[in-house]
Amino acid sequence: MNLNRKGKTALILALVAVVGMAFRVSWNALRDIAGAVGADNTAATLYPFVVDGLMALALIATLVLTNDKDRTFALRVLGTYTLASLVLNYVHGLVPELHGQTLDWARLSDWDPANYALVLLATSLPVGSIYFGSDLVAKVLHHRPAPIPAPVANAEESTESVSNRSTADLTESTPAPITAAPLRMPDPITVGFLKSALPFKPVPAIASTPVKTIPKHAVAATSTRPRRATGTVPAVARSARPKRTPAQLLDEARTVTAGWPDARVTAEGIRREVHTSPANARMLRDTLLAERARTAGVTP
Repeated sequence: MNLNRKGKTALILALVAVVGMAFRVSWNALRDIAGAVGADNTAATLYPFVVDGLMALALIATLVLTNDKDRTFALRVLGTYTLASLVLNYVHGLVPELHGQTLDWARLSDWDPANYALVLLATSLPVGSIYFGSDLVAKVLHHRPAPIPAPVANAEESTESVSNRSTADLTESTPAPITAAPLRMPDPITVGFLKSALPFKPVPAIASTPVKTIPKHAVAATSTRPRRATGTVPAVARSARPKRTPAQLLDEARTVTAGWPDARVTAEGIRREVHTSPANARMLRDTLLAERARTAGVTP
């Protein structure tokens, strides 16, 4: 059942009243203990605030601090001073001499070790209150609470939209990528080894025409035709077969066409068997036919 504001206020006031009465009972015992260990009237009157007051401060620090380490420290201070106040109240009830108002000094216990320990406890509590109280106040002042995240409006709708957005729009799966087969480039044309075998002379090189300088103010014409790819051939498109020399091509053509008649020795047939370019196939055809013609003329 939730309490309204008036009910909460009444509950807090009742708690304050109970705590105040409990402090008054404890104040009487702690005052007599302080007088027995040598405190004057003013110090004995303030002594209960040193012990029980630090307990209240440690309790507030425990509620404020959110760091686990700092909260554990505040709880330890609260537990230590609560136990010390309980021991001193218990000793006050066991020693009737402490209740008299005319005594300036009294023993807290008949057994000397216990008496020394109780006197040390009673006299060390004010010093501990200074140290632990200052530390707790510093921790509370330097505490920075974590910001509370703002509530998300229409959380259900946002969750639905995210889940729908993550679903694929198409029911069919994406087709696998097509891997292009490596392109085999034709072998370069080499005619150096055919000079002696060919009956005709090689075509002389064409002189290069000097290029005219374009004026600075001229604008290059824009062409709509696609430009051919230039540059080095990628490694994937290069042929995996090693490059053959002209002598190797001629030897391979001789071996393949050894049993062929002259009518079958064509450029297309040599190209298919030797796997070379059409230009090389024509050169090989002419060379082989020339060799067969010389051989036929020498043979009787």
